[in-house]
Amino acid sequence: MARIVMKFGGTSVADLERIRRAATRVKAEVEAGNEVAVVVSAMAGVTNAMVKLVSDAARLADLREYDVVVSSGEQVTSGLMAIVLQSMGVPARSWMGWQIPIVTDDSHGSARIENIAVDDVVRRFGEGQVAVVAGFQGIDPAGRITTLGRGGSDTSAVALAAALQAERCDIYTDVDGVYTTDPRIVAKARKLDRITYEEMLEMASQGAKVLQTRSVEMAMKHHVRVQVLSSFENSPGTLVVDEDEIVEQALVSGIAYSRDEAKITLLRVPDQPGVAAKIFGPLAEAAINVDMIVQNVSAETGRTDLTFTVGKAELERAVQVLRSRQAELKFEELRSDANVVKVSVIGVGMRSHAGVAQQMFTALAERGINIQVISTSEIKVSVLIAEEYTELALRGLHTAYGLDAA
Repeated sequence: MARIVMKFGGTSVADLERIRRAATRVKAEVEAGNEVAVVVSAMAGVTNAMVKLVSDAARLADLREYDVVVSSGEQVTSGLMAIVLQSMGVPARSWMGWQIPIVTDDSHGSARIENIAVDDVVRRFGEGQVAVVAGFQGIDPAGRITTLGRGGSDTSAVALAAALQAERCDIYTDVDGVYTTDPRIVAKARKLDRITYEEMLEMASQGAKVLQTRSVEMAMKHHVRVQVLSSFENSPGTLVVDEDEIVEQALVSGIAYSRDEAKITLLRVPDQPGVAAKIFGPLAEAAINVDMIVQNVSAETGRTDLTFTVGKAELERAVQVLRSRQAELKFEELRSDANVVKVSVIGVGMRSHAGVAQQMFTALAERGINIQVISTSEIKVSVLIAEEYTELALRGLHTAYGLDAA
């Protein structure tokens, strides 16, 4: 007997027929003798509809009330899933986040899980019952409903698996696993049998939409084995595991991309100590995240150019913040560009192999693609390029690193 957490995303529970299909998978695990907890998202489109209702009601709504409204979709799905399981002869009971309880901090709209009490759920396992848990939601120390941010049901599932000490957490979605890159762009992309937590974390943070970044962080911290599977196909998925579970590491495991980037360049900034702090301090105060940063050498004595990226959705606000401080920061000109994309080559094999970055630069140069900004980490090399070259870059790099399917 194993203890398993099964999570179904919005597309997997989009209507009653899909809920029944998901329930059939749950029933199969129960009949195999496993203890099962199910975590469900809201039905596809419901959360977006709830968010719109809130924004239509008030431009700046109280986040505590926002959480009450947008968490309602998961309540409906969990109840329906429990009803369908019961109709199939599977003992099941729905649980809201506050009933378990899943205790979070009080950061409404993007709360973080602090503790999950699973004693009652485990007791119900002993009675043969399936726990159907509403994802995305919890309860703060004051007893108010909280939500975990978009994609938070993945985090709910992994956190519950950690608390239950489950053998694995199966994430059912509309893709059948983790691919070497986006198969919609690169036809020769391959599904990976296994990928390390670190690689998956980089893939998620660099634009891959398969798993929410916080869920991968939590899985890595608590060593929860995560499996990404399709809700619509009966095929093996991709296991996200510790590095020591993968016998032979590929040099590069995947290539991710993000269209959500925008570039800002400040021209002729005073080249003196403390300037960077003066520039990035106001951006941090405005909760604007800065990613790639490069300081250019300027021919003009005492001046330099500074280039960095922000989220595309935050570009206008970032420009406003900087322009309002221009007299203080003493830059002469600000240029912005939203037509860029970040492409990242990722693999733990980079730790023990040299020349990965050079191979990337060569492959892009051979295709006439200019690199605007470069950043690196231990297992990742990222470049910023013009958005029009996205498909060409992905296909070229996928071939250059030998990732193409045979």
